[in-house]
Amino acid sequence: MLNQNQRTAWAVTLAAAAFLMVTMGARQSLGLFVSPINTSTGLGITAISLAMAVSQLMWGVIQPIAGAMADRHGPARVLVGGLIVLAIGTAMTPFMTSTFGLVMSLGFLVAIGSGAGSFSVLIGAAAQRLPAEGRGKAAGIINAGGSFGQFVFAPISQGLIGLLGWMGAMWSLAAITLAALPLAKVVSPKAPVHPAKATGDHATPWRAVRSAMADRSYLLLHAGFFTCGFHIAFLVTHLPGEVDLCGLPASVASWSLALIGLANIAGSLLAGSSISRFRSKYILAVMYGSRAVLIAWYLVAPKTEWTFYLFAIGLGLTWLATVPPTASIVGKLFGVRYLATLFGLTLLSHQVGGFLGAYLGGITLVQSGDYQWMWYADMALAAAAAVVNLPIREARIAPVPV
Repeated sequence: MLNQNQRTAWAVTLAAAAFLMVTMGARQSLGLFVSPINTSTGLGITAISLAMAVSQLMWGVIQPIAGAMADRHGPARVLVGGLIVLAIGTAMTPFMTSTFGLVMSLGFLVAIGSGAGSFSVLIGAAAQRLPAEGRGKAAGIINAGGSFGQFVFAPISQGLIGLLGWMGAMWSLAAITLAALPLAKVVSPKAPVHPAKATGDHATPWRAVRSAMADRSYLLLHAGFFTCGFHIAFLVTHLPGEVDLCGLPASVASWSLALIGLANIAGSLLAGSSISRFRSKYILAVMYGSRAVLIAWYLVAPKTEWTFYLFAIGLGLTWLATVPPTASIVGKLFGVRYLATLFGLTLLSHQVGGFLGAYLGGITLVQSGDYQWMWYADMALAAAAAVVNLPIREARIAPVPV
């Protein structure tokens, strides 16, 4: 039977997974709105791609800030504030008829709101209430919640767009996100934090950051995660456009995004459970290497709906399953006291890549009429990411006592 601390840890983990389901589900379905917004406003793909790219970047910028606030004051206020800002930004978007307005609503408000209720705060909250051997599995469960959100929200968003138009769909999503507000209190209980100290003399988040930025392994981890952000942002923003270029219906894009989310549930849980058996840097190297191979296959495959569905399932197995092993390495290197802050900085690197993936995808389409050069760049970066993770300093997995 579970004791009180174990029950609290499980409650925090499951509530964090449910919270991430809402914030990531709403955010990862935004690519479905690109074409309707363009048709309605006439702003052009480049302008909308800029707004989406700024959104990628700001989602990363807010991660270490929200993480530091959660480390200092607890997660609840950060999560509530983020969810409200997310709902406001989503509800405002239909009123924006200029590039500046779209950048402010989608690029800033939606991104800041969803980022404040995302990985750094949620995984940090769970890690501080779990022993070291349980953190990887918890991170996988939380991550799977975000993936389930993508699986659920992509077809819902597409259905709402068809039923209510893109404006009505945006307002509906704003209302749906507010339903997660009660979960914030569950993620931040008054129960005592599991005893775990940061490595070294890190009395403040700033000292922890200075120490981490001087660590070569931490910087290599950032480089690999940069590529992950480039890859994901390019696809979540421009996969609907790629589907349209291939002459396939919009439903193929929405179901492809849903399949990515569904497959990533399995990938996240597998990654989380593998952390206790294999070194995380090797898990990451395999994930990034598999993406390069999968893109190469996609480029030579016939562009049918089943190609997209198989491609989506393959992508989904590693999509955001990189999060648990990445967070695990940060925790191993520096402890969990300031995990939300330090992992938040890693996520910022991820989103710098995301900014470039989303924005350059739009520019490439306008300049060349397709995404061919983006696919080549994505494949090369994935291969490079597999290599840069190998030199990361990570202790061997200790054998489990029999």
